[in-house]
Amino acid sequence: MKQDPNLALDRCPHCNVAMPNMGKTTEVVTTDHAQRSRRWSTYSCRTCAGVVLTVSNALRVGWSDIDHIWPSAQIVDDALPARARQFLSQAINSIHAPAGAVMLAASSVDAMLKEIGLVKGSLNSRILNAAEQHLITAEMAAWAHEVRLDANDQRHADELAELPDESDARKSIDFVTALGQFLFVLPARVQRGRGKDEA
Repeated sequence: MKQDPNLALDRCPHCNVAMPNMGKTTEVVTTDHAQRSRRWSTYSCRTCAGVVLTVSNALRVGWSDIDHIWPSAQIVDDALPARARQFLSQAINSIHAPAGAVMLAASSVDAMLKEIGLVKGSLNSRILNAAEQHLITAEMAAWAHEVRLDANDQRHADELAELPDESDARKSIDFVTALGQFLFVLPARVQRGRGKDEA
């Protein structure tokens, strides 16, 4: 991917809109003590005004493709079970519709707990059982209950509950991402690491 006048991304890393219109806003070239040059460009999303920074390195002829993009789009780890991964991906992709994102985040929590064998009862009882069995910490259980209750407010169209905003949706997504890391991603990395050590 080149530092063209428009940056071709699948999704904006800020608002997650698909195929964002990311126009270049600034460009600067820097040179280090060894005379190696880098070209930095910023792009702004026309939907949310979020800014993305890119960098390319100087080659003998021209510039390399973009080496890094900050921030990068949020990617759901393949170590998560399929249903939980789909719910979380959909929550991330619908951040612009916060009520829906919050409900999808809670569905991802439910799918993760079912995957580890907690299939009976409600999501509330599954969270309690996970904490009692020390599968998650008490603090994680408390946060899971917050996500569950926020989703319940939206599912039941509770007139006394305020509609969530993008910040609320991001908090729910952050929790689900952390829970997935704790329950599936880190154990998978440990298993892969130990497998390499034993080889």
